[in-house]
Amino acid sequence: MPDEWIDVSFRSDVDAAELLGLLADPFVQGSWQDAGTIHIYWPSQRWSQDHVVRLRQVLRQMEGREQPEANILVQSLPHQDWNQRWAQSVRPIRIGKRIVIRPSWEPVALQGQDIEILLDPKQAFGTGHHATTRMLLEWLEDFIHGGESVLDVGAGSGILAMVALKLGAASALGVECDPVAVDCARDYAAENGFGNHLEFRCGTLEEVDRQGALRPDLVLANLDRQTLLLLCDALAQYVSHGARLLLSGILLDQEQEIIEAFSKVGAMLCQRREQEGWVALELLLAESCEGVNR
Repeated sequence: MPDEWIDVSFRSDVDAAELLGLLADPFVQGSWQDAGTIHIYWPSQRWSQDHVVRLRQVLRQMEGREQPEANILVQSLPHQDWNQRWAQSVRPIRIGKRIVIRPSWEPVALQGQDIEILLDPKQAFGTGHHATTRMLLEWLEDFIHGGESVLDVGAGSGILAMVALKLGAASALGVECDPVAVDCARDYAAENGFGNHLEFRCGTLEEVDRQGALRPDLVLANLDRQTLLLLCDALAQYVSHGARLLLSGILLDQEQEIIEAFSKVGAMLCQRREQEGWVALELLLAESCEGVNR
């Protein structure tokens, strides 16, 4: 256990989970995002200024080079202060009408139809606090009626798959190429008491569904612009078999490009949501969208 931690903080509206995924640093021990500020923690013995160089590279990749360079603050924290700050950074949140996500150390008084997910953040792989995750969780309340099969592409912490099952889906499969995130998701699933109706597989969508044999009712993809465009054909195949496709992780100025790319392969926009400069899209077969308000 380290005596000190390095707290690296900066202001940015990028998704902390996506940022950590691109950093791909096995020594990062946690991250949290609050009011536009992201904190990332390293054990002091694993820290060097090379991490700042790599962090700036990833931020430029995510934000675009036209954005001003982030002012990155690096400070040391004694282990006791780090524990306190980490615990204080995580609070229970209520999303939509029924969804409660909380750390294990913060009890919440539940109401009649509430569902609860315990999530002690480990590496910020989608804790529900970011708008891109919240919008999909809110949509799950509308689209899960009971008995559905769900495919979550880029599952991260597994929060979307777990909530879908709590709302009444029959099964959920999470696909994630980051092995650290997969380990986290499996731990969360066990801690929340899910059995074999929830599965997480490590790999790309192409590796997991080589034959295109999966027939989910609902496909979730909270990913970045580049990954959504790369997976456009693969995701659209599920729409062609009747699935509803929910996309998130899209900035406002990326929305039209994503809509056009998916419409070319038969997945048409039916509805959209917008929060904090981020957009989520619902896509279906063209004939299934008739009469749906946009």
